[in-house]
Amino acid sequence: MTADQEISPASVRVLTDGKAGDLAQCVGVAEALGVPYETAQVSPRRHFSWLLPFGPIDPKEKETCPGSPIAPPYPDIAIASGRRAAAYLRRLKKASGGRTFTVFLKDPRTGPEAADLIWVPQHDGLRGGNVLVTPTSPHRFSAEKLAQLRGESQPEIDRLPSPRVAVLIGGDSRHHTFSEADQQRLVDGLRLIAKENGAGLMITTSRRTPTDLANELASLAKAGGHLYWNGSTPNPLGQYLARADAIVVTADSTNMIGEATATGKPVHVFHPGGGHAKITRFLDSLRGLGVLHPFPGPLKTTTYEPIDATPLIADRVLADFRAFRRKATDDTNSPAD
Repeated sequence: MTADQEISPASVRVLTDGKAGDLAQCVGVAEALGVPYETAQVSPRRHFSWLLPFGPIDPKEKETCPGSPIAPPYPDIAIASGRRAAAYLRRLKKASGGRTFTVFLKDPRTGPEAADLIWVPQHDGLRGGNVLVTPTSPHRFSAEKLAQLRGESQPEIDRLPSPRVAVLIGGDSRHHTFSEADQQRLVDGLRLIAKENGAGLMITTSRRTPTDLANELASLAKAGGHLYWNGSTPNPLGQYLARADAIVVTADSTNMIGEATATGKPVHVFHPGGGHAKITRFLDSLRGLGVLHPFPGPLKTTTYEPIDATPLIADRVLADFRAFRRKATDDTNSPAD
């Protein structure tokens, strides 16, 4: 056994407020670490939530309270994301006597001192010695997981004609709005690739997808013999990504675009109304790598080396955790002056 293996982590706790995107990123990193992990949800009352990430945690969720998300026994590593979780991560660090190595995903808004290690996407501005920057976000679809899914029989997908196109639809957000014209342009573009390219569509929507657009997409799928996920379990997104020859994704979600680039398949981006400078920088960086293509537009099926930030983040977490534990051991063993 190597020295590094001797000080590998044995436990991980994920802290979020339950938002699906934040939870998926944290769990993706936790799974990549190959260490048993648990998830805990912070639920501060409204008047405490308003103060976060700067203010104190809700006293009803402090570490000594039943059901606290930061109760002992304390994990070797805690991974958090979302502004409500930032203060809880700081509190967990203190409650553990500084022994827990803390990781925060995305800008905590309180500076690089918010955690032992912080990851941000390239389009965010936070930088520092303990800040890891990558072009795309972490997720749960590792290369091994996608390969496993490709090898599984999926009768509904198998019967679709090629090229098979995964269609990942987001929806209205703070920065984007799907107008009626946008919705029609998107649906018309999908009809066109189905007709001209003979594409089989595998469509997913989100909770943010406008109802009219979701209904149009469901009708398109039913009429054309395509697949449409209606929100029931299990979620087929992994199978859709694994079996896609190309991917169409809406520009409102950097998470979905990051998941798409992990496949090594061409990503066609649909732009609804609105936008944000950070998202533009993100898209420009991937466009410069030849990964992104406009949608509607000609369907591409050329491949590239998958872009996957998750194993890079996990490797950095392990390396920094080991350095953190070595320093703690050295400090403990140092003779007093």
